[in-house]
Amino acid sequence: MSFGHGGPYGPGGPDSSTPDWDALADESAARGKRRRWLFIGGGALATVAVAGIVATAVITSNKSDNNLPQAQKLPDEPDAPKPSFSEVSVPPPPNPRDYITDPKKDTAALTPDTLFPDKNMVLGKNSYPRKTTAATDDCTAGTHGALGSELKHNGCKKLLRATYAKDGVAVTVGVAVFDSKTAAFKVKAANKASLAPLAGGDVGTFCQGTACTMYTNATGRYAYFTIAGNLDGSAVTKASAKALQIARDGGQYAYNRIWQRGTDQAAKAARAQS
Repeated sequence: MSFGHGGPYGPGGPDSSTPDWDALADESAARGKRRRWLFIGGGALATVAVAGIVATAVITSNKSDNNLPQAQKLPDEPDAPKPSFSEVSVPPPPNPRDYITDPKKDTAALTPDTLFPDKNMVLGKNSYPRKTTAATDDCTAGTHGALGSELKHNGCKKLLRATYAKDGVAVTVGVAVFDSKTAAFKVKAANKASLAPLAGGDVGTFCQGTACTMYTNATGRYAYFTIAGNLDGSAVTKASAKALQIARDGGQYAYNRIWQRGTDQAAKAARAQS
């Protein structure tokens, strides 16, 4: 809000002194004008002088008047009771990754039934029936070509496989177990993806002498693989949507099952601690 240069009360403000204009009516215009300014100025000075006197009186009164009641000293507050804390600390919850990385912790039974227990491999809206499973301590037995020697060289302890099929396509998922994360990730880095497809149930041989899609990865002390193709023996191409999808789902399912193994063991350890 704006009131012009002088503010809402005019240039003098609300506390300005006003001279007696009627008593000055007989004086000359020049003299009257001069005296008007003097009265205004004198009024302002008087106001300042009075304010100074009042302030001085207040300050002096505070210094010299010993008859005023003194402020009473309040008793000190008693110390509030201090909280006490137990020295027993709650351990952090076990990390599932620790259980799939350290063979000393990863002691749950490891068989096709425990690693691939579901009758169907379910990923989102996709579901594929399990057809057959297998396990071997000779990791070269479930591979072709260079993958077998890579597994053996890095100390593979066991190779577990499972095959899932639907709508003319199939995938074999393989999981290799090692004594360390380092060994598993060396196999991943070598990328010798030549897992042998596992036939069984109502699934015949597939990915024999024809192009198929393969996949390699690792987590914890496990390396995992897939090989997927068309059951009619035709080659997998970029246009083979079903074969490519079941291959991706197989890789994700292998990871999920390994991680679930760690989660189950971590949960069991947490129950034992409680």
